[in-house]
Amino acid sequence: MKAMERPFFTVVMPAYGVERYLQDAVESIREQTFTDWELVIVDDGSPDGTGGLADRLEKQDDRVRVIHHTENRGLSEARNTGIDAAKGRYIWFMDPDDRVDSDLLEKVYLSLKENPAHLVIFGHTEEYYDADGSLNYTHRILPEKKRFSTKGELRPYVIRLEQETIYGYAWNKMYSLDYIREKKLRFETVTLIEDIVFNIQYCMDIVSMNILDITPYHYAKRMEGSLTTKFVPDYYELHERRIRMLYEQQQYWHTDTEETCAVLGSLYGRYILSALERNCDKRSGMKHKDRKAFCKGVFGSPLFRALIPKAQAQDSRALKIALRLMKSGNIVSCLALGRAVHVIRSGMPMLYSKVKSER
Repeated sequence: MKAMERPFFTVVMPAYGVERYLQDAVESIREQTFTDWELVIVDDGSPDGTGGLADRLEKQDDRVRVIHHTENRGLSEARNTGIDAAKGRYIWFMDPDDRVDSDLLEKVYLSLKENPAHLVIFGHTEEYYDADGSLNYTHRILPEKKRFSTKGELRPYVIRLEQETIYGYAWNKMYSLDYIREKKLRFETVTLIEDIVFNIQYCMDIVSMNILDITPYHYAKRMEGSLTTKFVPDYYELHERRIRMLYEQQQYWHTDTEETCAVLGSLYGRYILSALERNCDKRSGMKHKDRKAFCKGVFGSPLFRALIPKAQAQDSRALKIALRLMKSGNIVSCLALGRAVHVIRSGMPMLYSKVKSER
C-alpha cells in the first residue's frame, strides 16, 4: 500500500438497528476539520433501514465505505470486520447513535504529532435522554492532560483511568492499527465487558499514551433502553472477570501496591453491591436463600479476600456503608442494602442514574 493511499484515521462504526441516529453520527464525522480519514460502516444484519441508509451515505462521500453482514453477528464481530477492512494509521470505534465535536480528529492528530503514541484517550459527555427522547441532563468526564513515553510512566497511571470510568470504553480511544495487527488482537464476543477486555489486552505492553483534556464525544444514554429494561443474568460473573483481569494486569506490571488494591477493591465492592441489587429483580429468579448463598460464595472467593479488606471508598456514602458491611461479613445487612438500592432504582431510575454518574 502506498503511503498516500493510507488515511491517517479509520473510523469504524458498527451499526445495528440505528436508522434513527446513523445519519447524525456520520455527519459529525463528515464535519471534521481534519479531513484525512475513512469511515467504515459495518451494517450488522440490521432489521430496519440502517443498511439502506448506510448505502445512501456511502454515495455522498467517497471516504465512506459500507460492509454488510448478512446476519447479525454482534458488536465485537462487527468491530473485527472493521479492523480487517481498515487502512488508516489509527483506528477508532465510534458508536452509531452518538456524535462528536467537529475538531476531535484534528486535536488527536496534533497530539500525535507532538508525541507519537500507541494510544490516545479523550473525555466525553454523558447525555441522559428521557423515554420521549428529550435531554434530561448531562455529565462530563474530563481527564487530566498527560503524555507518556515509557512503561514506567504509563503503568502506574492506568488504574486511575479505570477509577475515572475512562479505561473501559473503546469509543474514547484511538488505537494504532499496526499494533493491533502485530499483536493479533480481536474483540471477544462477551456481554458488557468486551471493551475493557480488549483494552486490557491492548495496553499490556504499550509504552506510549496521550490523554487529552477535552470532552468531544457525546455519549447518549437513553431511558428507552439500558437504564430501565436491560437485565444481564451473569452480571456479577462478567464484572468479577473485569476486576480479576485488572488485578492480574497490575500484578504483571508489578504495580499491585496497597493503594492500587484499595482502588480495585472499591471498584469491586461497587460491582458486588450492584449485583446484590440485581439479584432482587424478579427476572433473576432468585429467592432469599439464593441471594444468601450468592453472598456467601462471593465473600469466600480469593478475589474478595485479596481486595475487599483493602478497599477504600472516596465520595460515595452508599459504597462506604456497603464496604463496611462486606468487610464485617454481615450477609443479612448486605442483602438489606441491596434491596434498598433496588427499590430506588426501580421506582426512580433517572434519580438512580444521576447518583450513580456523580458517585
